[in-house]
Amino acid sequence: MAVLTGAALRLYYLQLIKHHELAELSDRNRIRLQRLPALRGLVFDARHRALVDTRPSFDAVVVPEDSPDISATTERLQKLLAQDGLEKKLDEAADQGRPEFEPVTVDERLNWHQVVMLETHQLELPGVSLQVNPRRHYIYGPIAAHLLGYVGEVTVRDLNRLPDYRTGDEIGKFGLERTLEQNLHGDSGGQEIEVDSVGRRLRLLREIPERPGNSVILTLDLDLQRVAEEGIGDRAGALVAIDPNTGYVLAMASHPAFDPNTFAGGITPAVWRTLTTDPNHPLSNRVIQGVYPPGSTFKVVGSIAALEDHAITPDTAFGCAGGIYFGGREYRCWRKQGHGSISLHRAIVESCDVFFYNVGQRLGIDRLAVWAHALGLGQKTGIDLDNERSGTIPSSAWKQQRFGERWYPAETLSAAIGQGYVGVTPLQLAQMTATVANGGILYKPQFVREIDALDGTVAKAYPPIIESRARIDPDVLDRVRAGMAGVVNEASGTAHGAKLDNVIVAGKTGTAQVIKEAQGARTKETALPERYRDHAWFVAFAPADHPQIAIACIIEHAGHGGSAAAPVVKAVLQKFFELNPPQGGLPAKPTTTVSTQVETHHVETEPLSD
Repeated sequence: MAVLTGAALRLYYLQLIKHHELAELSDRNRIRLQRLPALRGLVFDARHRALVDTRPSFDAVVVPEDSPDISATTERLQKLLAQDGLEKKLDEAADQGRPEFEPVTVDERLNWHQVVMLETHQLELPGVSLQVNPRRHYIYGPIAAHLLGYVGEVTVRDLNRLPDYRTGDEIGKFGLERTLEQNLHGDSGGQEIEVDSVGRRLRLLREIPERPGNSVILTLDLDLQRVAEEGIGDRAGALVAIDPNTGYVLAMASHPAFDPNTFAGGITPAVWRTLTTDPNHPLSNRVIQGVYPPGSTFKVVGSIAALEDHAITPDTAFGCAGGIYFGGREYRCWRKQGHGSISLHRAIVESCDVFFYNVGQRLGIDRLAVWAHALGLGQKTGIDLDNERSGTIPSSAWKQQRFGERWYPAETLSAAIGQGYVGVTPLQLAQMTATVANGGILYKPQFVREIDALDGTVAKAYPPIIESRARIDPDVLDRVRAGMAGVVNEASGTAHGAKLDNVIVAGKTGTAQVIKEAQGARTKETALPERYRDHAWFVAFAPADHPQIAIACIIEHAGHGGSAAAPVVKAVLQKFFELNPPQGGLPAKPTTTVSTQVETHHVETEPLSD
């Protein structure tokens, strides 16, 4: 009788008093809400060709609560998948506060053999299931990698600040994937499913649709990008092309590059160590992070500054006998025999160093700095990419603040030919070139044209942004642009390698010295180890009379700009005009201007050939 009474009381307790609690626990074991990460938005080039999409990934997931012996299950799973470290992933998920019954992804992107093994041995793996998740895919591998960037798994820090993300989600880590994360991410959905005692899916009860991320339409042209990448080849360097009438980026290449697909789904420590310790720095975006002496491309700044400040006239001539003595030291011209009596036009065309030494003396470093800043050098362009560097345009105040020393007049000679303390990024030089081409308008470089919603409507447009306008006399610009056209098209110009048959190209070569030569020495380039050889620059815009494209290119340790960088630029220009046949007309003149006139308030290098 006592036994029956006890049993009755127990049944009363379980069925009436604990009914709701036990029913809820039963439903939690039987019914699961399976979260479905949203598809990331697609990325297209300017001609609406897909550059980045999302592809299905077969992943192994584990719900530890569904396995009576999770250690044994994990051990069997590791043998079947031929993978180690799965237990560690479970421990990490627990440390991050994983909710009960939330699946943990222990292996991603399974190959077909692994999928078959997991499905065949499903009964031996309680709590383990196969899940299809979206994973980022970069269609052209390393092409435009530094612009597109890459994704990675969310970290604990990400989870603490982003409540809508869960362990295992992808998030942008670099490039536009990071800067446009809010547009690309989308909203997750889910499925309410019924499972059996070991967590295997039985049937779908309810579905919550996810919202894919928006699509991004770039200003980048895939055809130009390919030509730029192929032109640089296996060498280290960078090329950036922009529309001088809008500031839109048409191509952006940095070499060596990396494959963003390596990061999607998680990168191994060994691969990460290889990338971060590579002396060629493949993860560095040289277009915005590489700071180099501009060499003779800087003579464009000196020409505009000297004419605008009336330090010279177009007819002012200086004698070049192969060098100039200043402060007891010889500052040589790249042409050993000199250029003879030379004025501005021929000095730009033939890149005479002695002419610009004299220009530097007449201007002074502070006026040179004013005009360099007005043309966009020595300051960040504001492009929406992380870790852009500002470079350096020296002045007397800068040196006093940086080193606590006064500026020496001799240092101006080096600065006047783009050496010494002067340092710029390729994007800054492209912006400078575009500003000269378009009549003095400094546009913010942009690489996104629009963000498109799921229904194809424009969610956000990116119109051109004018940062500033430089007051430059049109006659001054015409004379400098004529000199730049002569660099490419005249017999004595330094950049015949960029000449086109049907379009007039204007440009300027530059050779940036990496190490200083001893006084009086003229070391042959081929006699130096490669890491000490000069960098090769070429900047250009075309057509000369109504520019549609402006480019800056640097090839590291390649010697002369005319022979190393100019052919790369020529290939990009040829492709551009093949796709965009030139039309007549002149660029619009600025309607309002901001004066660049302000009050006027020890590194020595040897000259180089271009």
